[in-house]
Amino acid sequence: MELKLVEQLLDKYFEGTTTIGEEKQIKAYFSSNDVAPHLAKYQALFGYFETQKETQFEPKIPVLPRKQNTVKWMGIAASFVVLFGLATFYFSTSEPKQDDLGTYNNPEEAFAATQIALLMVAEQVNVGMQSVSHLNEYEKTKKSIFK
Repeated sequence: MELKLVEQLLDKYFEGTTTIGEEKQIKAYFSSNDVAPHLAKYQALFGYFETQKETQFEPKIPVLPRKQNTVKWMGIAASFVVLFGLATFYFSTSEPKQDDLGTYNNPEEAFAATQIALLMVAEQVNVGMQSVSHLNEYEKTKKSIFK
């Protein structure tokens, strides 16, 4: 086979536009002993294809047929779950609970409870502000360094 034709076929091969017949020509060329020295680097590639074509894949794990009993049991389990859910929904009470919602009838009691809650929030905010005060010192130092 001509060297120029082989180079053209290789270009087409790497572009992915060769036909099966052209690929067979390339493989036949590289399986022969008279390969051009500058194309010898491709000989291992096409030789690998030939050796791998001859090997057979044998799975290491035997594939066992799946039993149909699991499908039947899954259906039975799903129907029990649905029945249990329907029974729970049907027998559950839907009466509203009479819980204490934190409301006050006396305005003075409500004001006192609100003050206590706001004091607790203020304490937490003050703790947070103390940790932010360190950032002010950092900003002062940064401004003095990067003028």
